[in-house]
Amino acid sequence: MQATAYTYDPVTRSGSVLLDDGTPVDFPAEAFDAGGLRLLRPGQRVRIEVEGEGDARRITLVTLQTF
Repeated sequence: MQATAYTYDPVTRSGSVLLDDGTPVDFPAEAFDAGGLRLLRPGQRVRIEVEGEGDARRITLVTLQTF
């Protein structure tokens, strides 16, 4: 699934993305670390992997979207 980076805190390595419908979804440091990234800037297109649905949905991977 694709999304847009919305927030990122380099100290905690966590943040949030906006899904294409505008829904914000938070991601933990574990999801950021799983993608092997060092930095994330708001506005970057990212690829995410999620588990669960609705309120139980959580991001398990954040990485840069490549074309």
